Amino acid sequence: MNRLISTIIAIAIALMILYSTIFVVDQRSYAIVFALGEVKSVISEPGLHFKLPPPFQNVLMLDKRILTIDSPETDRFITAEKKNILVDTYVKWRITAPRLYFVSFGGDERRAQDRMSQIVKAALNDEITKRTVREVISGERGKVMEAIRTKVTEESKQIGVEIIDVRLKRVDYVDQINNSVYDRMKSERARVANELRSTGAAESEKIRADADRQRVVILAEAYREAEKMRGAGDAEASQIYAQAFGQNPEFYKFYRSLEAYRASFKTKNDVLVVDPNSEFFKYFKAPGAGSAGATKGK
Repeated sequence: MNRLISTIIAIAIALMILYSTIFVVDQRSYAIVFALGEVKSVISEPGLHFKLPPPFQNVLMLDKRILTIDSPETDRFITAEKKNILVDTYVKWRITAPRLYFVSFGGDERRAQDRMSQIVKAALNDEITKRTVREVISGERGKVMEAIRTKVTEESKQIGVEIIDVRLKRVDYVDQINNSVYDRMKSERARVANELRSTGAAESEKIRADADRQRVVILAEAYREAEKMRGAGDAEASQIYAQAFGQNPEFYKFYRSLEAYRASFKTKNDVLVVDPNSEFFKYFKAPGAGSAGATKGK
């Protein structure tokens, strides 16, 4: 019985030792095999691998994928205009030299992120101090990002990582100058609005003046055409009258007298003091009346 127990214990110990010598490398990881803090090998190929049992050798897994540094805190920088701004960034990075990375940080990802944040912050400070707020926000934002990536590339290689991308999530003024900025923006918008109103009013007056001028021209041309047509009509009427009355001059005189009577006696209250024997009342008399009166007088 004791021999059986001893055999089982020996087998269990052997299995434990064997198990401690086997490790699996995932396709998303690097494996650092080290002994007493000294790196013995770096394994990047996925699969089953062997090592000496602890404490002779140990294995540390490092992530091979692209990682993100997204700090919840914003950093303060000073622009070329001597204005304080708050910049919120995020960084994309990955391990490219596992051995150098392990030597630099002992495999501590938190220390690695702190170091990369310092590198990126220094590069940001160099670029932002050369530019105005407008350039940082919109005008030269792409150039700022490209310059930062160029600066951090060499420094990141020295610690075994590659900084793939650096992006500005948000750029804002500090709280102390936000109100003054908003007031200046409001004044600028008000100035632009007043300029637009003035321009609109000037254009309106110009259009109104042009419309009035066109109205006067159109009325004058219409009046000229009307007078021309009226003159032509009067001339044609006079010609027709002349042709018609020329055939019977006595009828023409009679017609003109009727028009004179109509104009003189418009109402019953009209009074006209004229000699009854004048030519004006010639056609009021009966035919031959004038001759008979003259004979009788004689």
